[in-house]
Amino acid sequence: MVSSHPAGLPGRGEFSYGVATASYQVEGAIGADGRTPSIWDTFTQVPGAIRDGSDGATACDSYHRVEEDLALVAGLGVDHYRFSLAWPRILPGGTLAAGVEARGLDYYDRLVDGLLERGISPMPTLYHWDLPQVLEDDGGWLNRDTGRHLADLARVVHDRLGDRVGMWATLNEPYCSAYLGYAAGIHAPGRVLGTGAHVAAHHLLLGHAWAAEALRDAGARDVGIVLNLAPVWPERPEAAEVADGVDAIRNRVWLGPLTDGAYDDGLLAVAPELRDPDVVRDGDLAAVRGSAEWIGINYYTPERPDLAAAGEPAGVPVYPGVEGLVMRPREPLTDIGWEVDARGLTQVLADTHARTGLPVLVCENGAAYHDTVVDGAVDDRARVDYLRDHLAAVTAAREAGVDVRGYVAWTLLDNFEWAEGYTQTFGIVHVDRQTRNRIPKASYHWYATHVGERG
Repeated sequence: MVSSHPAGLPGRGEFSYGVATASYQVEGAIGADGRTPSIWDTFTQVPGAIRDGSDGATACDSYHRVEEDLALVAGLGVDHYRFSLAWPRILPGGTLAAGVEARGLDYYDRLVDGLLERGISPMPTLYHWDLPQVLEDDGGWLNRDTGRHLADLARVVHDRLGDRVGMWATLNEPYCSAYLGYAAGIHAPGRVLGTGAHVAAHHLLLGHAWAAEALRDAGARDVGIVLNLAPVWPERPEAAEVADGVDAIRNRVWLGPLTDGAYDDGLLAVAPELRDPDVVRDGDLAAVRGSAEWIGINYYTPERPDLAAAGEPAGVPVYPGVEGLVMRPREPLTDIGWEVDARGLTQVLADTHARTGLPVLVCENGAAYHDTVVDGAVDDRARVDYLRDHLAAVTAAREAGVDVRGYVAWTLLDNFEWAEGYTQTFGIVHVDRQTRNRIPKASYHWYATHVGERG
């Protein structure tokens, strides 16, 4: 075991670089060493759920290629490697009472030690969407107890890794977990509950607060949460009301409780479920308030809400309760259909820091573009341009006085991209789908050079 003084959140005025992955997207080995099914293992078997009919059974096979992937991370010269912990590898029964799987912890032990041996600080996220299926069978994030089980996971993981990890994230993108997973059904667990998903959002916030408390009680510092916040740019003044609903569900449902310990009136207008005292109980929002030392921001695209025209289908399932809504992204678009506008990153960093008073980090940023291997190389110039422009947007925010402390590129490897399967490639390293051989792309080499020059 490598012993090291854990590196935590960079200090004010300091800036770090990193690269990110997520457990279900890269690890594979879904039946290895006691791991049990997650909600994504179940969801991928639903006909039509995944665009290309694939799953994460093998993914990038990172579970068996730790050394190879560590070498790729080290080759970038980054300060941090952001990864997530597969809940069903560590607590295969979902709960502490059902037992701890030491072999799952052993894998993350090797990963953390390998990073430290290479001078890279580990930046683990407790929950990046791979909930044990056994917990979903008991209600998933509609059940308050799931948050308590997340806190138990935090204790177990800190007990094994806490001497070498100085910076923790509790949740990644709870908006997606709640609204893509429980409102629209386009992500696992595939429930289509509409406004019932607001209950899942509240329980995710509670899970964050309880897990953060468990980490701190165990001696952790620098505990944060990672949110996929977005600037909301209404297409015209008449769309102001629907734009407020979008902003409420995308941004304020998280930032209000974290900062003020409250859900605001505009949010409650589209999410009356959050007025229910059986859902939001006494003390819940007080527990969430002040529970993060930093905010991670995953930024890809702005949101452009508008009112539906006469005869135009209205309503966006991932924004339940916002009536008459349509989205109108503008070109240029990435291959996944997301608008490219780096100005949105500058804005969301500034707005979030001003709203919360907390340090902010870019914890994911990247683009899906089609790549072609030619003579053993990938010249992904569009992705290089995207990264360059968005890093410039971070610099603009810092020069304006925003307390931005880091940038983490998404993602190291072409991976299992959730409902898109393997049809969308965000990686700066190409992964051959048959052999799993890795080829660093032009974007990998560009990012390594940028980091080496310290931007």
